[in-house]
Amino acid sequence: MTVQTLVLAVGLVLIFEGLVFALAPRRIEDLLRMLTSMPVEVRRMIGLVALVIGALVVTASRLLGGG
Repeated sequence: MTVQTLVLAVGLVLIFEGLVFALAPRRIEDLLRMLTSMPVEVRRMIGLVALVIGALVVTASRLLGGG
């Protein structure tokens, strides 16, 4: 992984996060309320599933892109 790829990835994350806050700020409040009502174990599982899906997407992009 090059520095350019890492900077691109961070930039894309910031774009998507910024879009959520810019387009649906009230939904963020609802989501935070929902998350705080969930047990820690459920939040941890959601995080682990997101991590695995993200790793699979990155791996698939590398396989499809040849890099």
